[in-house]
Amino acid sequence: MQEPREPLFTTASADAMPAAERSWERRTLEALAFATLQEQKAARRWKVGLRLAWLLLICVIAWQAFSYNSPTMSPSMPHTAMVAIKGEIGSEGDGSAENVMAAMRSALEDSGSQALVLLINSPGGSPVQAGLINDEIRRLKALHKKPIYVVVEESCASAAYYIAAAADKIYVDKASIVGSIGVLMDGFGFTGLMDKLGVERRLMTAGANKGFLDPFSPQTEAQRKHAQAMLDQIHSQFIQVVRQGRGDRLKETPDMFSGLFWSGQQAVDMGLADAMGSLDSVAREVVKAPEVIDYSRHENVAERLAKRFGAAVGEGAVHALRMGSALR
Repeated sequence: MQEPREPLFTTASADAMPAAERSWERRTLEALAFATLQEQKAARRWKVGLRLAWLLLICVIAWQAFSYNSPTMSPSMPHTAMVAIKGEIGSEGDGSAENVMAAMRSALEDSGSQALVLLINSPGGSPVQAGLINDEIRRLKALHKKPIYVVVEESCASAAYYIAAAADKIYVDKASIVGSIGVLMDGFGFTGLMDKLGVERRLMTAGANKGFLDPFSPQTEAQRKHAQAMLDQIHSQFIQVVRQGRGDRLKETPDMFSGLFWSGQQAVDMGLADAMGSLDSVAREVVKAPEVIDYSRHENVAERLAKRFGAAVGEGAVHALRMGSALR
């Protein structure tokens, strides 16, 4: 008969060990539960913050889309309308013909506007955009029978002066930069450098002159003459616009249409400008309506987002079409 064996653990040790294990497990579970709770709270905070950010963005876009520089005064009150043309004049941005012409129409259609002042601070830009604005100024003057003045801040050069020439009068500061009646086409040529580096340009075109503006290809004399003839023609158009707008006030000199620019004081002496003046002084003393309302149009956030989204979609579509063509 087999003798009974003694238990490996005493009753006291058997009772104590599970209690210690249970205490350790409880602490571990509590720590895990606490960490999980903290993660859930952080995730909820991120979700709430992200939703609030999207809501704020949507509100800003909606506000920008539906608020478009509306006048702060009653339209029936006499005032001087102002449209600012600042920075480079081009097809995009605040200095585009689309924005400037729409703002001018809104200003002159207002029954309370006594005159329109174009506040210009621009080094120039596109002759096409400037020509469109120049034509619209002359059309609006005849249509609304209201004077249109130009007030120059720091500069009114090149395409900016192309616009100003259509105004009834041009007012400048004595230190303003005015003029630069000329046209340019710039670029670079790297053919000599490529020869030194032993780099061969492989350009394929259909048409003998298709690549004549390519900076890595040599320019022929015929191509240079063609470009110069085009620039001379646009320059002649510029000169004609200035003569038409300024009339007998111009005191022409051999350098007037050479592309040089002058100070505001010199511009007045030469007939390129009429007198010294600021926006406030012209509104107060010339228009006789000291209250000024800004009708300038600015590209808002919603328009920028829409344009970027449209560009991204268009780029994606082109890429998809190219990939499809490659697969076929």
